[in-house]
Amino acid sequence: MPQNVYDRQDFFKNYIKLDRQVKGLEGAPEWPQLRAMLPDLNGLTVLDLGCGFGWFSRFARENGAKFVRAIDISEKMLERAEEMTSDDNIKYERANLEDLILAEGEYDLVFSSLAFHYVANIASLIKKIGIGLKPSGRLVCSIEHPIYTAPQRPKFIANEETGDKSWLLDNYQKEGPRITNWLAPEIEKQHRTIGTYINTILRNNMQLSDFIEWCPTEEELKRFPTRESEVNKQEILSDIVL
Repeated sequence: MPQNVYDRQDFFKNYIKLDRQVKGLEGAPEWPQLRAMLPDLNGLTVLDLGCGFGWFSRFARENGAKFVRAIDISEKMLERAEEMTSDDNIKYERANLEDLILAEGEYDLVFSSLAFHYVANIASLIKKIGIGLKPSGRLVCSIEHPIYTAPQRPKFIANEETGDKSWLLDNYQKEGPRITNWLAPEIEKQHRTIGTYINTILRNNMQLSDFIEWCPTEEELKRFPTRESEVNKQEILSDIVL
């Protein structure tokens, strides 16, 4: 089983303080662009992978989705999701995404936010998603940008003259696990290149309809100055259809 950092108390106590957990989807800087990739949710059957506190699952139901199956590996996350949800058409389930079993053509939409970079066997997961989607189905997902997951010793380097910070990028082409300190020590993530993500999708008979390397817009930085730090934590947002 992959590392389950979300059930570690030292990690969880810091994670729940993040804006995206306190404020929900509106606290996630990338949400406007991710939301724009979604289809009309009315009447859809949805699979939410790495559902966390269930923010998207509830959003989907509030916007007309017929049923949401929401999966996460973390018992703590699912306990909080259950507490925040009163809807029989959202089914929360604890499972390892790498052990996922999907029936053929079951879902109209598979959604995943910032979960795939914890999955070691991404090829197997994408293949299963392709099987589980209906012929008209869509995968909408985001991941941490590979330039951020790549370094063996991730850190920012400060310019002594200007005070500006630069991200030390190395080992981009060397895929595999990385250990980083984020909210707690010894957090394991999986690094793979953008090319690997895209080719894995295409090899499973999907079409890539949109691909955004997210960072805050100038307008967003004026409204939310603290998001300046997010420029160095880019995410990839992808919209994939069968």
